[in-house]
This record gives sequence, C-alpha cells and structure tokens, in this order.
Amino acid sequence: MPFIIRGVSLLGIASAGTARAQRDQVWERLAGPWKPAHLDAICTRETTLDELPQVFPTMLAGGSFGRTVVRL
Repeated sequence: MPFIIRGVSLLGIASAGTARAQRDQVWERLAGPWKPAHLDAICTRETTLDELPQVFPTMLAGGSFGRTVVRL
C-alpha cells in the first residue's frame, strides 16, 4: 500500500547529483540552524532496523503518536 494512503511520510534529500562540498554544507545547516525547533515534539520514538518488526504491531493497532526515527 502506498505511503500516502497509510499517512506515512518518507522525508529526505535527493542530493546524489550535487557536489560533495555543497551536500556537506547543506547537511551541516540541516543539523544546525535549519533544524526544526519542534523536532523533539514530533519525534516521539527512535528504533533501529533490527527493532523495527516489534514497532509495527503498535503502529498498526493505532497505538503510536508522532514520528518514529529509524537509526541506521
């Protein structure tokens, strides 16, 4: 099922064709002055790829709130 139907957003930056120096500069800004002020309120849970299967049942049952960050 597509993300949009499930209410899921996959956010990121398509930077593959951009020079490395410029990508580094943008990522540095995204981690600093451009970082959303309310990010802590949005991200309510962190998990790893290995732990992800245990997260899905709670999400599918409607028991999750906010966004879950998957640490690679």
